[in-house]
Amino acid sequence: MALKKINTVLTAAFILFILWFGAEFILSPETTAPTFGLPSWPSGDGGGFLIIKGIRDVVLALVLGILLVTGHRRALGWVLLVEALAAYGDMTTVLAHHGSVATAFGVHGLTATLMVVSGLLMMRETREGASAPATPAPQPA
Repeated sequence: MALKKINTVLTAAFILFILWFGAEFILSPETTAPTFGLPSWPSGDGGGFLIIKGIRDVVLALVLGILLVTGHRRALGWVLLVEALAAYGDMTTVLAHHGSVATAFGVHGLTATLMVVSGLLMMRETREGASAPATPAPQPA
């Protein structure tokens, strides 16, 4: 399978996963929050932060989707690399607040690492396309 197809499938999977997870935090934060890995439910009005997390995820997915659909593949590679920082941040937050180590590494860390790999593959794909020798235009005889 060509690298471009692999990258497209991986990126589309990330977009769908991030959209789904974000929508879950927006629509039913009380049932989704325990899957994040933190040890307890936010107190007071803290539940609003869960919806903010959902909105963040939806926006991150939409940015990836726009870049994928418009064909800006090099920018898409860079954005995948940068957006992986959000997942690494989630992993660090879970660990710093004595949450589930398995969820921190198995969900957030793995997601972030797969995003980095996908971003690097996208960068490789676009580098190969940019460094390919140009075919000279045929000259009239």
